[in-house]
Amino acid sequence: MRYKVMWPEKDIEYIKLKDDELGKHFGLFVNHRLVSVISLFEKNNVIQFRKFATLQELQGKGYGSVLLNCALKEAEKQGAKSFWCNARVNKIDFYKKFGFEEIEEAVTKDGMKYVKMSKNF
Repeated sequence: MRYKVMWPEKDIEYIKLKDDELGKHFGLFVNHRLVSVISLFEKNNVIQFRKFATLQELQGKGYGSVLLNCALKEAEKQGAKSFWCNARVNKIDFYKKFGFEEIEEAVTKDGMKYVKMSKNF
């Protein structure tokens, strides 16, 4: 699903993470259909979330918000000090609704602009 939503023009290998097996992967299902995914990677009580995606046709319906809230609760349960991501610039306002703040300047990778955003607990 990440491939289909985030990088459909790339080869499937592009979306794979070398440390995927070290992450905790969560999915939200609606009527037995996977509609949103997120992966958490912890290091020294800091959790990075990566590859957060919701099917295009279901974006804006609250599914991503439900999954992100679950991931935030999991991070708090684990005793994380902070929770961060490299957000696509066009999604900054979405993350701000959850208390995230921009902590670095935007960078461009593969033609897409990203900004590091974080939320402290």
